[in-house]
Amino acid sequence: MQIQASEVDLPTPTGTMRCYVYRPKTEAGAPPKKYPALILYSEIFQQTSPIRRSAQTMAGHGFIVVVPEVFHELNPIGTVLGYDDAGRDKGNADKVTKYLEAHDSDAQAIIDYLGTQDDCSEKFGAMGFCLGGGLAYRAALNPAIAATSCFYATDIHSGLTPSQPGNESLARTGEIKGELQMVWGKQDPHIPPEGRAVVYKKLSDEAVNFTWHEFNGVHAFMRDEGERFDAELQLLGYQMAIGMFRRVLY
Repeated sequence: MQIQASEVDLPTPTGTMRCYVYRPKTEAGAPPKKYPALILYSEIFQQTSPIRRSAQTMAGHGFIVVVPEVFHELNPIGTVLGYDDAGRDKGNADKVTKYLEAHDSDAQAIIDYLGTQDDCSEKFGAMGFCLGGGLAYRAALNPAIAATSCFYATDIHSGLTPSQPGNESLARTGEIKGELQMVWGKQDPHIPPEGRAVVYKKLSDEAVNFTWHEFNGVHAFMRDEGERFDAELQLLGYQMAIGMFRRVLY
């Protein structure tokens, strides 16, 4: 399946949000088709080359994929942070500056935009990596999101991403009504065993429909740049996510 890429700037309560959109390509003369849509949340670095390739991979399997600039309020449009100390420091500073409530309104803006697209079936999912895994978990609180895949989701257990009192993602877990897929690396220092246990217990206590997968991998094993990349785990991760999204959203 061939895909096509575009950009769209969406208004949000906290400012203009640049989004990168990847979708199955419609061949000339072919009958129109409708596809489910995914919000794909990046790491703290915004849309890097690995995140773009992840979005293209998912689009190539029959989904409209929207990658928002997660810190659009805090950076010029088009900002991509480097996988280096300076980029990490800036991204981590942005993470603790932007409140989850602003991410909520970002997600709603994307869903509203997708509802205007002729090729969207209005079936929605969310997916993300690292910070983006936590943001995908947060997006799952939106009743429009029917399926969510979170890869090594940071900050759910710690509450490090700020919110108004009582509005933490973990505290609101019981509001998740769609299916949830949680994928972790056992050797990930950012979400240690005790942190994962907190999330697992909350999901179980709230009777959320979820699956839980722990692999022998380090943080960011899905990122196909750098020494952390694990090609075998990446392939397995994509297969699991695509399988769930196809089953639930088609």
